[in-house]
Amino acid sequence: MTIAKSASTYERIYAIVRQIPAGTVATYGQVATLANLAGQARLVGYALYRVDIASGIPWHRVINAKGEISESPLRLGGDDVQRSLLEQEGVMFSPKGRVDFQRYQWQFKEVKC
Repeated sequence: MTIAKSASTYERIYAIVRQIPAGTVATYGQVATLANLAGQARLVGYALYRVDIASGIPWHRVINAKGEISESPLRLGGDDVQRSLLEQEGVMFSPKGRVDFQRYQWQFKEVKC
């Protein structure tokens, strides 16, 4: 994979993530599928890990398929930042640290990539 292709791929991922409304979440797999990268949820995770927290890309709205925040010990501020940002948007977590997809999962109508 060339650097140019990687940048293009990441930009597609970021374009999808920018469309996730506040107070909702999407899974890594959902973002991958919408970015025409089906089966590459880990690539989405890697792309979002690289995002600066202050970038304006709402990386915090993407969680794993279990409805949990994926651990990222290397992210500045740790996982508490992601949970805090989601809670500020009204997303609630169960006592086990999971998000109710029926209530909070992004139901996209049309996606622009």
